[in-house]
This record gives sequence, structure tokens and C-alpha cells, in this order.
Amino acid sequence: MRLGLQLGRHVEGIVDAYFGPAELAAAVDAAPPVDPPTLVADAEALLEGLEDGWLRDQVVGLRTYAGVLAGESISYADEVEGCYGVRPTHTDEAVFTAAHERLDELLPGDAQLAERYARWRRSKRVPAAQLQGLAAAVVEEARAWTRTLVELPADERVELEIVRDKPWLGFCEYLGDLRSRIAVNVDLPMSALELLVLAIHETYPGHHTERCKKEVLLVRERGLLEETIVMVPTPQSLVAEGIASLAPQLLLESDAGAALAAVVNDAGIEFDLAHALAVERAHEPCSWAEVNAALLLHDGGRSEGEVQAYVERWGLMEPELASHLIRFMTEPTSRSYIMNYSAGRELCGAYVGGDHERFSRLLTEQVRVRDLLGVRTRAD
Repeated sequence: MRLGLQLGRHVEGIVDAYFGPAELAAAVDAAPPVDPPTLVADAEALLEGLEDGWLRDQVVGLRTYAGVLAGESISYADEVEGCYGVRPTHTDEAVFTAAHERLDELLPGDAQLAERYARWRRSKRVPAAQLQGLAAAVVEEARAWTRTLVELPADERVELEIVRDKPWLGFCEYLGDLRSRIAVNVDLPMSALELLVLAIHETYPGHHTERCKKEVLLVRERGLLEETIVMVPTPQSLVAEGIASLAPQLLLESDAGAALAAVVNDAGIEFDLAHALAVERAHEPCSWAEVNAALLLHDGGRSEGEVQAYVERWGLMEPELASHLIRFMTEPTSRSYIMNYSAGRELCGAYVGGDHERFSRLLTEQVRVRDLLGVRTRAD
């Protein structure tokens, strides 16, 4: 915890959440920042005393990130693997071509596929003035369904806020004491499906739900103080994004999907949930184009312009969104983070396999990335 807080003195946002002992945070803040080489040595000393397990995995991630801050020369792929426990590899563009062919069938027309896909997304856009109200209504429906999956603490709660000029579309800031602040970035246009996915991803049964359940079960009941700090460059983040990426699929494909579609339709937005989910599933493999793009940018020597053109082509991204993605991949807090969305969804999805009980385990237990990789290997 001290190591994580000390790293946080160097890069704002690396500590994703902290609700541990206030005196520990105060002591770190009161002292001069510890230089990165010393943090590397501290991390290595800590690793020597830790047995193989979840906590050690997190410290390996912090050791890797401290080394990056200290100027160690490692490849981008090594950095990602050291932080999250999964090595990024290039996905063959044939995967994206096959996805494009499926999308071509779902979005017929004479225009280029990228234009048809963009037109379809634009046709379902939520007016900026309606975003907050619609998001609040979605959150309430999602909370009601999540209560059928896991027991939610009686006093848990979220608050929504609208923000601008951020490198992300949405963010769950866990404040501790079962509270989260959910920020929705309105700089970029958002479709109805994107709003549904975002709200569920960040709240129920996504990030907020995970943090609430683990605060109660792991911190309050078992005294695992390491769960009171959430660090960005650790395997914990990959599992969290896997949970949050699976959450919309579980909810929207359940009997609650119709109620959520009704919330959108009642807001005056024409929305066919079944077709939207089919398009989303067809497009899902294209998310790996973002990992390819990060490898090209950081290890492949490609320019930002070349990488933006790549994700526009293979990810079918509109220029505004592609430019936003490049910004995300160059921020110190998120340059390696892009791996977590696709890999987290794939690994957690293979682990859950449609079993709600296994999803509940992800929400409530310290599941290691190594365990998820083992499930995928056996499935392959």
C-alpha cells in the first residue's frame, strides 16, 4: 500500500482508488517523493518476502511500473506483460476482415462499411442534454437486476456527473464506504447502446459493484487491507475490466434487456436492442485492433497519424473517436491499459462461460490472472 501511494506521488491517477488508513496516506503525502530507482529497490525487497499469490502479482505490476518511471529500457510488450500478466501480441488482420464481413450483412447498403457503421451509430445517438437523465434511469434498472445476481449492501450508492476534456468516455471513482462517483464524458457523441454499456460497465454489475462487494467481504470481514488500494498498472485492473466488460452482456441478454431498451425508447430514441447486440457482437473482434495499434505506436515506430488511420480502418472508428483513442494510449496512466479491455473480456468470459455463479466469484474473490489464463489454456 505504501509502495503504491509513493508511486502515485509521481503520476496522478496511477492510484485508481484508496480508502485505506488515512494516517498511511497522510504520512506518504507529508514526506518528499521517493525517487523511482529507490521504489524499484523497495518493490524488489517486498517481492522477496511475498509468497506466490494475488498480492505478489500486484507488486510485480508495481515493480514493472516503477522501472518504467526509473527509465529502464524495456519493450512496450514487456511493460504490459509485467504490469498485467498477459503479453500483447499482434492479431492478424484476417480476424478483422471476417468481422467486417459479418457487419456487412447486418448493415446492408451501397456505401463503404465504415460509413454505414458510422451512420448506424449516429442514428442512435443520445442528445447531450439527455445523457445524465438517461444514464440515471439505466443505472436504476441495472441496480434492480444486479440484486438478483448478488446481494448489494443496503447503503451502497453512486452519484453521476457530466465531465469534459478527459481521455476516457466514462470513469468510476470509488470513494470507499460503498460509494462511487461516476463521470460521463460528453465530449464525444454517444449512441444509445454505448450509453447502456457505459452505465452498466461503470456501475451494476460492473466496477462499482465489484468494489462494494470486495470492500464488505474482503476488507471489512477478512481484514485484507491490500484491497483498499486499487492501482492502475496491476493485474487487478485486467480482472476489473474483464468484469465490467462482461457485465453489459450478462444484463442486456437477460430478461432485463427489454426493460433497459424501454428506457431508451421512452426517451424518444428508436432502438432495436436485438439488432444492436448482434452488431456489437460482430464488431467485438475489432477491439483487438486497438491492441495492435498500441504495439505499432510504442514498439513498431509508427506515427500517431499512421496508428489513427489503422484503427479507423480496422476498428471502423470515426476520426474523432480514433483521435481520442490515441490520446488514451499516450497518457502516462493509460498507455499500457488498452490491453485490459479485450484481454480482460476474453479471459473473464472464458472463465465465466455464462455461469452467473462464476461471475459472482469474480465480483467477490481475489481471482488471479494466472488462474484465468489456465482456464483459457484448458479450453483451447
